Amino acid sequence: MSKAPNAARRSESSRRAILAATEELCGEGGYGRLTIEAIATRAGVSKKTIYRWWPSKGAVVLELLDEAASVAANPPDSGDLATDLRALLTEVIGLLTPAHSSPAIGLIGEALHDPDLARDLRERLIQPRIATFKERLRRAQETGQLPADADLDVALDLLYGPLYHRMALHLGMPDPSHLDSLIAHVLRALTAPHPAGAAEQR
Repeated sequence: MSKAPNAARRSESSRRAILAATEELCGEGGYGRLTIEAIATRAGVSKKTIYRWWPSKGAVVLELLDEAASVAANPPDSGDLATDLRALLTEVIGLLTPAHSSPAIGLIGEALHDPDLARDLRERLIQPRIATFKERLRRAQETGQLPADADLDVALDLLYGPLYHRMALHLGMPDPSHLDSLIAHVLRALTAPHPAGAAEQR
């Protein structure tokens, strides 16, 4: 007598097929053309199966990106701050490239109109990366590579802000040389001595 199918294994197989189909379809036509129906057809499952696990295509894409995360799960610590910042920023550039088919860019756009998706995006994808970034900068403060009073929130804006600025205005992601220059300028600003009396200025 044959054994009954393993329900857990079958479910995981379907989930993997759905995520793989989502990645393929985003690469072929971009996030804007992605539909639950297309995902179901490519994955060989029913739309009901997809909706059992995810409320929208945005939620499927978010899980795809969450699983693909690498640097957030393994914070870089080479001992050289500039090198580690390059690794962190390069991962983000990878998520935002190429612009016409990046699932992340499509997800960010949709999250502007979907508060629930925006919350999930922030909690699952963005905040872990911010935590990783700040953890690395705190270690730099402990080893004297950054001043103890360096503002980590300002550092976050200075380093990551240009990437999203370039994304929003279709300026293209920085090439390696530009990225190195950005990191060098920000570190120079963060480590520059404060002018005497600057804290008292209005």
